Amino acid sequence: MPVNPTWIDGVGMSGYLMRRVDSVLTMHNGNALGARSGVIPGAGGLNVTLSGTTISVGSGIALVYYAGEGVFRVPMTSISTATLQAAHATLPRIDLVYLRVWCNSVDGSGLNTADIVYLPGTAASTPVAPTPTGTQIYMPLATISVPASGGGAASVSNAVRPFTVAPGGILPSTTAPPSPYVGQFYDNGTDLLRYNGSGWDTYQKVVTTAWTQPTLASGFTHNGNGNGNVRYRVVTTEGTRYMEWRGGLGITYSSNAIQNGGNFLNAALAASFRPTELQSMTGACSAASSSSLSLKVDFKADGTTQIVGTTSNTSDTYSTPVIRPPWLSLAGIRYPIS
Repeated sequence: MPVNPTWIDGVGMSGYLMRRVDSVLTMHNGNALGARSGVIPGAGGLNVTLSGTTISVGSGIALVYYAGEGVFRVPMTSISTATLQAAHATLPRIDLVYLRVWCNSVDGSGLNTADIVYLPGTAASTPVAPTPTGTQIYMPLATISVPASGGGAASVSNAVRPFTVAPGGILPSTTAPPSPYVGQFYDNGTDLLRYNGSGWDTYQKVVTTAWTQPTLASGFTHNGNGNGNVRYRVVTTEGTRYMEWRGGLGITYSSNAIQNGGNFLNAALAASFRPTELQSMTGACSAASSSSLSLKVDFKADGTTQIVGTTSNTSDTYSTPVIRPPWLSLAGIRYPIS
């Protein structure tokens, strides 16, 4: 069936067709003729704030999509205000602020305009935000959590306000866009992700991760052989978390035996720093008092660490070598923890 394209001399278009055409200006919602409602990220458009009992909605432009009808472009050029309803005596509630569009050809309302609506919720022990009734075309902007009377101040969350970007743009969103195409990106607030056709690959940002210096167990000291203090940190590479170590351990022996069973940490690593299974690594050690130039270091799922391979022999022979190095380097040790 032939249709009228835009920007051709003498062509007349209905509001319906213009709304359909405008859908090409923003990313889709998973449907061929669909579009994603939202405001432009970064501009602060239609931001909701609360001062005392005055609710203010800033100016801004929104694209409001309605299924089967296309996109309504809504410019709110001035600040809108409303008055917060008084708190319930004993129960909390959640209120909703939303952008409403009236279109007579769609809803038969007799109106062709847009406005901001403040809709108080119902007080309850576990309150939920209300759903507009009698309104077909709308976009949520914010929720307001109102504690029971005497329970503190009400607070605004703009988290329900959606964002939208031009086709090919990077969408800031805590959830992945529906029906993604190969090569589509979105930012989940922590990482940049790209759809590869079957899943989302993570392209995390470059960050500077601080090193943590642990407290060592008795028999061990920092800066062994001048390698620096023992330190560790967690880094994420292509979606996988890794534990990295650096620095040198000074090692002393009691009755020719390594102390604390070789566990050089004063306390087990916190759960977020532990591997899910045993990780056995090697570290360079001193040639003095040692027939070996390296030792095995076990990093265990319970957060403990253990140097393995030292001996208490006093006579250095092929079958019973003396391995009691005064230092061990942890530089370059790296293993996955997720």
